Amino acid sequence: MKEEKQVIDQLNAYKRLKARKKQLEGTSVGPGMRLSAVSEDDHLQELHRQLRKLPSYMYLDEQEQRIEAAAHANLSKYPIGTKAQLSEVIRSRTAANPEDEKLLRELEKKIEKVLEARAGSGGFEGYMGVIDKISELQDIEKQLQAIDQALEALEAYEPDYARLLKLRFIEGKPTEFVASELGIVDRTFRRWKQKALAEVVRFLSG
Repeated sequence: MKEEKQVIDQLNAYKRLKARKKQLEGTSVGPGMRLSAVSEDDHLQELHRQLRKLPSYMYLDEQEQRIEAAAHANLSKYPIGTKAQLSEVIRSRTAANPEDEKLLRELEKKIEKVLEARAGSGGFEGYMGVIDKISELQDIEKQLQAIDQALEALEAYEPDYARLLKLRFIEGKPTEFVASELGIVDRTFRRWKQKALAEVVRFLSG
């Protein structure tokens, strides 16, 4: 069946996906920053939500509070997106008084550092390259999670079926070796394999 062939392909690719995931997570996207940290956008968004509930003095030092005050005094809008925020700071800086202008320059540099860190090598292409890698990493994580959950569910009530699939398709062991490990004959192996694949198809489609 087509669905069972797809499951076999997914299991065969499991080790390769694991290796690629590790490689992507270790990719440098700036000084001291790895792709694995940048990709956890849900965690970052949750942190930002929590911080917004607190008075700024609880998480900003004195200089950062002065920068925040200068931004509130001079920025006419607070756009979404780091690049748009940078443009607004640059625009507002030209009309600020000398003291605020200095603080806004400092804010500008902080935003530029964020963009440089995300871009890795710098520039728009570098930035988009990081976005592509983040998308690939998140896609791989979803694929691995789906396989892991299906095998865990199968193992809960048919541990031999799960072991058969892991040995044969993830570890790539020969049929004879797997049958010997499970203490079954070839005919039983073929029957178990078909049932195991059918169960995984059901889990993945559910």
